[in-house]
Amino acid sequence: MGSRASTLLREEEIEEIKKETGFSHSQITRLYSRFTSLDKGENGTLSREDFQRIPELAINPLGDRIINAFFPEGEDQVNFRGFMRTLAHFRPIEDNEKNKNPTASEPLNSRTNKLKINTLLMLIYLRCSF
Repeated sequence: MGSRASTLLREEEIEEIKKETGFSHSQITRLYSRFTSLDKGENGTLSREDFQRIPELAINPLGDRIINAFFPEGEDQVNFRGFMRTLAHFRPIEDNEKNKNPTASEPLNSRTNKLKINTLLMLIYLRCSF
């Protein structure tokens, strides 16, 4: 499994994901290994059903809402990049990242983007509740 993850994810992709999400090289390769183990169809994407096979999500009362956060409206598959972008919203922001590059786009895990994802989760919750 580990060799599959390392052979399918190129160094260039890892570097791009590092810049976009703030995850380290080792975190990305570990998450890619987990992603590929969840990808039962071996097609490079995860479906809602793939997420529902995760025991911790299956028993979590908020599991469906967490799963919905990975899928943009109308989408039923998420690739590794989308998976990582969603996870990045929950990664804590470090002080040294706040002032890295003033011309760079706002990090996915910025206060503003965390507010956006939490608002999205709340809207999904409200839509499911009524």
